[in-house]
Formats: sequence, C-alpha cells, structure tokens
Amino acid sequence: MIPSVIVFDLGKVLVDFDYSIAARRILARSRISFTEMQDYLSHSPLLIQYETGLITRQEFYEDVRKTAGFAGDIAEFGNYFADIFSEIPPMIELHATLRQKKFPAYIFSNTNDLAVEHIRRNFPFFANFDGYILSYEHGAMKPNAKLYEVVERETGRQGAEILYIDDREENVLAGKERGWQVILQETPEKTRAALEKLQLLNHA
Repeated sequence: MIPSVIVFDLGKVLVDFDYSIAARRILARSRISFTEMQDYLSHSPLLIQYETGLITRQEFYEDVRKTAGFAGDIAEFGNYFADIFSEIPPMIELHATLRQKKFPAYIFSNTNDLAVEHIRRNFPFFANFDGYILSYEHGAMKPNAKLYEVVERETGRQGAEILYIDDREENVLAGKERGWQVILQETPEKTRAALEKLQLLNHA
C-alpha cells in the first residue's frame, strides 16, 4: 500500500546534532568539567522534563545556572544550547522530492522550544511541512502512545496510511505496533532505497 502521509523524525533524520558543541560553549562560562557538562546536557532528567513540557525554558536555564555555575543570561544560554544542529542534505533533498510529488509531510519529534526556534530561524526546509507534532507541546515523548495518537489526529490518517521515518528503533516499533509503515533510518542511502522500494520517489 502506498502511504498517504509521511511522518519524519527531526534529529538524526533531517538534522544532525552534537551536544558537545553546546557543552564546550557553556563550559567556558561555567565551573564544572566538560564531561559533567556533556552528560548534563544530553542525559539529565531535567532535559527530559523540558522536552516533555513539564518545565519552562526559564526553569531549565535556572537549573543550569545553579548546577553548572553558568554565568551568562538566558539569551546567551539559549544561543549556546540550541546552536548544535546541521542539515543532513540527502534527507532534505528527499523531503523536497516527496513534497513535489504532493505527499503531505509532518515533523514528529522529541524536542524543546529553544531547538525548534533555532531550526525554524536557520533552516528554511523546516517551514515546508504540513504540521508539527512536538513533544514539549503535548506533555509526552516518543515512544509514549499518547504522542502517536496526536499524529493520527493531526494527520487524519491511521495504520498503513502513515509512513514513519525515525532513527530510534523503539520509536519505530511503537509506530509499527499501530500498523504504520515504518523505516528505521540508519543512513540516508538506506532510507532512499526503502522509499524507492515503496515506489514513492517515482510516484506520479
């Protein structure tokens, strides 16, 4: 079955990211070690709370300021924290091709408002989607079923009508359990091959 809507994860699918970039920048204005800073930014329970919308940007910043001794203001912190992304050009091109073929496309991401604001401001491709399902706006993170229900509600599609591309196996499996068609992104080349197998890239 040819899907009628395509749902893209954001990080490691359309954009790459590296928390060590933020760690180095914030570290220069803080008192903890690089390893501590990197672990804090990428694995802290606080980041999960932030990306689930349980705490605000201000509360996230205040915790970093107190825990790490960060000396900058919230605007400086936001710039350092969010400027960690780079486009994955083959995937941006794939999305553009699918858009030309009139496939509706959605972003489905565990993320936060600082990241989204930065990506929207710096990467023009981000504007070219039909909708955005973002964890911090819905109080849940993938693979929580609640967020997948939002995708079905927002797209108006269910089951095999949805094609979902994500780089994390647990997230893909949660979609597969709902009957979605799924692609586990390992490389852009493998994703392209999977789309070709589904006959989406030569679809009229």
